[in-house]
Amino acid sequence: MEPNFKVNMNEYLPLRDVVFNTLRQAILRGELKPGERLMEIQLANKLGVSRTPIREAIRKLELEGLVLMIPRKGAEVAEITEKNMRDVLEVRKALEELAVQLACEKITDEEIEEMKKAAEEFKMILKSKDITEIAEADVRFHDIIYMATDNQKLILLLNNLREQMYRYRVEYLKREEAYPQLIAEHAAIIEYISKGEKKAATDVMCKHIDNQVTTVIDVIRTKQN
Repeated sequence: MEPNFKVNMNEYLPLRDVVFNTLRQAILRGELKPGERLMEIQLANKLGVSRTPIREAIRKLELEGLVLMIPRKGAEVAEITEKNMRDVLEVRKALEELAVQLACEKITDEEIEEMKKAAEEFKMILKSKDITEIAEADVRFHDIIYMATDNQKLILLLNNLREQMYRYRVEYLKREEAYPQLIAEHAAIIEYISKGEKKAATDVMCKHIDNQVTTVIDVIRTKQN
């Protein structure tokens, strides 16, 4: 199958990093499908580069768990599995619990207003039905909470997990019936963090992520049947 993505050569990065980012985004956004083989020559021709940066990118993607090396077959996009999803979201849940608790202590009035604005933007973008835009709006909402912790180590951990979370976030956001609940959860998170109510904020954040786990498991099992 001919890949339908393009490399962004305007990025101020080494070529190998540009190719890596292009392929990673193609996988996370579903442009390269789970189980799809990654043919070095085909990808090199498509992106207008040599095979060397393609090979380096595939090696890095394997380390991230987005690509599998199959004996006698080569590289292919890793399937979205229930085990991998649980592993990622269990870590996310623990980190987000800590984030909301710290945010309850440290958030400023300006950051509260930023959260409210991000939640409103998320609601507006839902009308576009553009999954990429919706996912990025959801990321922006959570990023404000992370910044409000004023804990650079926690922010770094969450940023390092961002790309792996993104794959499951996109699968969740494809379910439009989940949108009203998402909006309500964002509103509750803002309310409880604003009031400094740690337990209530933590409970809502846990529910927020548990709902994502439940939905993505349903998606995975439906695809398997």
